[in-house]
Amino acid sequence: MQRDGRDIRVWVLLTTVYIVWGSTYLGIGIVIETMPPFVSGGLRFVVAAAILGVFLLVKSGPQAFRMNRREFLDAALVGLLLLTGGNGMVAVAEQHISTGLAALLVASTPLWLVIMRTVFRDRPHVLTLTGVLIGFLGVAGISLTGGASGGTVGVVVILLASFSWAVGSFMSGRAPMPKNPFAASTVEMVVGGAGLLACSGLAGEHLVLSEVSGRSWLALAYLIVVGSLVGFTSYVWLLGNAPISLVSTYAYVNPVVAVALGMIILGETVTAMMVAAGLVIVAGVALVVSTERKRVS
Repeated sequence: MQRDGRDIRVWVLLTTVYIVWGSTYLGIGIVIETMPPFVSGGLRFVVAAAILGVFLLVKSGPQAFRMNRREFLDAALVGLLLLTGGNGMVAVAEQHISTGLAALLVASTPLWLVIMRTVFRDRPHVLTLTGVLIGFLGVAGISLTGGASGGTVGVVVILLASFSWAVGSFMSGRAPMPKNPFAASTVEMVVGGAGLLACSGLAGEHLVLSEVSGRSWLALAYLIVVGSLVGFTSYVWLLGNAPISLVSTYAYVNPVVAVALGMIILGETVTAMMVAAGLVIVAGVALVVSTERKRVS
C-alpha cells in the first residue's frame, strides 16, 4: 500500500514536471513581449532564490547552507551554465523563433549529454549512439530551414543554450556540490540570476516599468512560483525517488506541451517541416532514454 502511494506520487509529480516545464517556454514568450530577456530572467531567478533561501532558513536553519569553498564555486558555475547560459539564451532566442520551436531544439539536450559521456570515455550503448544520430538529424532538419518562422539567429542561439544546459547538467553530476540540494539550487539561482542581470547591463537593456504589461508581470510570477519553485522541487524529489531514466522522459514530453500551448494561446504557426523534424528529435531522445533505462534495470 505504501509503495502504491509512492508510485502515485511519482506519476503526479512527473506529470507536474511535464506540464510545468513545457509551459515555461510560453511563459518566457509572454514575459519578453514587454520586458527585456536578460532583465526578466535575472529577476525570475533572484526572486525565486530569495523565496527558497528563506524557506530553507526557517525550516532547517543556517546549517542547511553549510558548504565549503569548492562546493560553493561548483554550484555557482553550474548556475551560470544552466541559468545564465541556458535559460538566458532561450529567452534571447524566443525573440526570433516561436516558443514551440525553441522547445523542440532544447529537446536535443540529452543528446549533447551522451556526446559528453563519450568524450569522457563512458562508452554508451550502440543504440544510445543511434538515438543521438537520429535526434541530431532532426535538429539539422530544423536548423537548415532557419526554423521556419524565425531565422538562423534564433536557431543558433537556442542550440548554444541547450549545449550550455547540457554542460551544466553533466558537471552537476560529477563535481562536489553542496550536500543539501535545495541549498545548491539557491546558490545556482542567485549566481545564475546575477549573471543574467550582468548580461543585461552589458547588452544595454533598460526596464521601463510603465511599458511592462500586466500579462508579462503575471507570466513572470508564474515562472518564479510555478516554473522555478514547484517544477524544480518536484524534479528534485523525483531524482531521489524514481529511476532517472523515467524522470528524463520530460525531455521529449515538454516539446509537445510547448508546441500545443504556443498554438492555442499565442497562435503560433506549426509547419509540416517543424512537425517532421520534431518527431525525429523526439524519436531520437526516446531511443536514448529507453536504451539507458534497460541498461540500468
